[in-house]
Amino acid sequence: MRKQVQKQMRTWAMLCHLSALVAWLLLFGLVFLGIPLYLPLNILLPLVIWRLKKAKYPWIDFQGRESLNFQISLTLYTLVVIIFSLLLVLGSCGIAITTNGAVNEVKSVLDGLLLVWTFLIFALFLLQSFLVTFAGIKAYHGEHYRYPLTMRILR
Repeated sequence: MRKQVQKQMRTWAMLCHLSALVAWLLLFGLVFLGIPLYLPLNILLPLVIWRLKKAKYPWIDFQGRESLNFQISLTLYTLVVIIFSLLLVLGSCGIAITTNGAVNEVKSVLDGLLLVWTFLIFALFLLQSFLVTFAGIKAYHGEHYRYPLTMRILR
């Protein structure tokens, strides 16, 4: 009976991590379909699991907080990049308008920004996939894992 409870606890701890990855895949799928939606589902799904199971299992409390801290950090980093990109687009368009810049100059700036964005999204997805999968496996095996570059918001 005790082994069954521990296995269930480790499974829920693993789901705290992997649910965020599923949420990112869902968001990327929606954007790919043309629905420009940015909801923090990557925070919502682990939050639901963490809130439902943290009182019952201390291991889920630890893993849920770790997963949520990483997802909150990743969301904040993504928002900073989005804001910086919007400022870059507005600035380049403003410069082109005030200096009577050619349409080709604005197009080349936007194409370059799109290329950088595509690279960042791909790198973010690879990093997210690797770290979350690694953390989920560690949580399932009952081992501690701390995400790198994470702001510890929930303590």
